[in-house]
Amino acid sequence: MLTTEPVKNNMRNISSFFIFIFLLAITPASIAQYNSDFMNYEHTGKSVSVNAEYEAGSNGIQNAMVNKLIFGGFIDQPMKDAALKKMRGYNQMGLNLNYDVNAFFGRKKNYAFLIGIKNQEILNATYTKDFYQLMFYGNKPFLDKTANFTGTNINALRFQEIKFGVMMHKVDTTAKIGVSVSFVKGEQLFYIRARNNSSLYTNADGTELIFQSNFNMAVSDTGKKKNLWSFNGIGASADIFFETPYKSKIGTHSILTVNANNIGFIHWSENSLQYSSDSVIKFDGYKVNNILDLKDSTLNQINTDSILREVTNARKESFNTNIPTNLILMNKIFFKKGYAVAAGFRYMFHSNYKPYVFLEPEYKIKNKLTITVHIGYGGYTRLNTGLALTYNTKGWFVRLGSNSLQGYILPKQTFGQGVYLSIAKKFN
Repeated sequence: MLTTEPVKNNMRNISSFFIFIFLLAITPASIAQYNSDFMNYEHTGKSVSVNAEYEAGSNGIQNAMVNKLIFGGFIDQPMKDAALKKMRGYNQMGLNLNYDVNAFFGRKKNYAFLIGIKNQEILNATYTKDFYQLMFYGNKPFLDKTANFTGTNINALRFQEIKFGVMMHKVDTTAKIGVSVSFVKGEQLFYIRARNNSSLYTNADGTELIFQSNFNMAVSDTGKKKNLWSFNGIGASADIFFETPYKSKIGTHSILTVNANNIGFIHWSENSLQYSSDSVIKFDGYKVNNILDLKDSTLNQINTDSILREVTNARKESFNTNIPTNLILMNKIFFKKGYAVAAGFRYMFHSNYKPYVFLEPEYKIKNKLTITVHIGYGGYTRLNTGLALTYNTKGWFVRLGSNSLQGYILPKQTFGQGVYLSIAKKFN
């Protein structure tokens, strides 16, 4: 354990270090409905499609504040206070933005080949209530107290992929099996995890602060510009899809679907940086009641890399990270006269995602237009309600919807927002 007593400027370093970390957490990186290329095949068959999906939210911060964090704007005191009242001891936050172009093609009737290109941008975090208070209220609420950060972690990942696969339908006369493999290009990574005893103590009169720094951190190559063409890592992933109809006691028939995608990893280059810290930084001799009272001009002069070098063991080396894996289990029951109800479960591994359960009643109008209602709970948010419209003809498939419409209708009171769009030209 290392104990230091730096000069007064290190107090500014501590405050700017916390602000720097939180800004990384809330800066948006640049899910069809469940981030799956196979799940629309039942409706599109052989086709070329364009898909875009966005979801964001937190179970501790309302949508109005999330919008300010993502798109910019002033966060007033009532907005901060409203979030604090809903905050739990530990809270989740997530943002996903995916877009792709893919094609199912082939001459055979029993299977189709898949080729596609895709961009995926994923940000997720778990944060303590104390961490939130420090970011938006400073350390004043913690006079003669310790702000706890243990378990707080932030993950930001951006990558692109080229996908090759096959969809085999009429397997055993009725089932469908889809398998694909992707070559992955890693563009950008940021990762930090606060381990046990990570904290900031402020004494009763604000003249002494003790920062217990105990964390791991990784950043992809910092020497290159971060854009779509950056090549900072290489990896691979796989998608697996299975669907089978069966007779059920309820309704006319049912379909069981199992889908797992993004099963893979990225190997980051040897120029990537890793940091680790297990030290104590002590500051005294200068009264600071609120570390956020420091002027912005002061923060602008501080180099974040030098801050990290002062408090961490920095080293360049290659390493692997797992890609967040998306799992969907869904059972859909069909009734007469165009009615159907789907019940499902979703989970994302390596992503701070909580188990998500959902129910989707739907009604088909004249075999072309389908209206689907979505009700779900869990994930990064709490209760979700949504709506989707699907237009399906012999030549075209169009789906527009949201699993979290409440974020746009009542942004000040609700958690979670999102939208997805799929457009496919059929060649059957």
